[in-house]
Amino acid sequence: MTRSPRVARGRGRCMRLTRYFLAWRGMDSSLGEFLRARRRLVTLDQAGLTRTGGLRRTPGLRREEIAMLAGVSVDYYSRLEQGRERNPSDQVLRALARALRLDAAATEHLYALAHPLVSANKGVCEADQVSTHVLRLIENMEPMSAFVVNHRLDILATNRVAHAIFEGFEYNTNLIRLTFLDPGAHEFWRNWDEEAVGNVAHLRAAAGANHDDPALRELIEELSRGSDEFRRLWERHDVQVRTSGFIRLYRSEVGEFDLWHEALRCESVPDLRIFSAAPEPGSPSESNLARLCAAKQADATSKNEHAT
Repeated sequence: MTRSPRVARGRGRCMRLTRYFLAWRGMDSSLGEFLRARRRLVTLDQAGLTRTGGLRRTPGLRREEIAMLAGVSVDYYSRLEQGRERNPSDQVLRALARALRLDAAATEHLYALAHPLVSANKGVCEADQVSTHVLRLIENMEPMSAFVVNHRLDILATNRVAHAIFEGFEYNTNLIRLTFLDPGAHEFWRNWDEEAVGNVAHLRAAAGANHDDPALRELIEELSRGSDEFRRLWERHDVQVRTSGFIRLYRSEVGEFDLWHEALRCESVPDLRIFSAAPEPGSPSESNLARLCAAKQADATSKNEHAT
């Protein structure tokens, strides 16, 4: 019996997704996946190697080339990628980081994958609890925007300005869902491509340190089913904790506005971060943001009056 092309393609995609989810759930080597993905991103020129032979079948470097650059045997490196060797030494990890041209965040992620720590029993919701002191802090940061996220980029608390910015979106309780699943995301973020890459790399960094979080695994699966673009970026294994940069936004009520943001770590609960953002003083962005907050406040007041 011959399958139709549509059925065959659908079955192939289903099998790829199944392998993908099995790998994420720890039935394959996360370290090996990371090494393979990053190896394919390094060019011969970057590695200082000369092209030899004919057409190369795979992008990036071959296993034997990374092994040579790292000073390990091809067999040993192959076993690392295949998940048959799971305890590389720090010396080997440093050599691999150099060979793969990893930055500080990606190197830290490599170490986390190679030597995962057993999580302490924090309780189910400790990483999702925002203390009254932090709530008061973000309220006092107005007229800046400020909100609190956990390692999954769930938005746990907002001040009045951040609430106005995110209000009205279908997926406004999680930054990564908002980026990839919300219909209005591409209009909201004028630099959507940068936001998408940055948010996925941030989530990948969190995944290395929180590999045993079932809610995080469920989030990855949901996004992978719902967004081809997320799945493509996730499979690159880029790693970068977001710290600062420009956010370029658009809301139909007021138009465009640009904010400079900084991420502040809550040392009392290290998985929590405060994302604060502000426009340039005296700029059109500052005016537009103030108008947006005023409009949202007027809407809220009107709704309360009609409800009473």
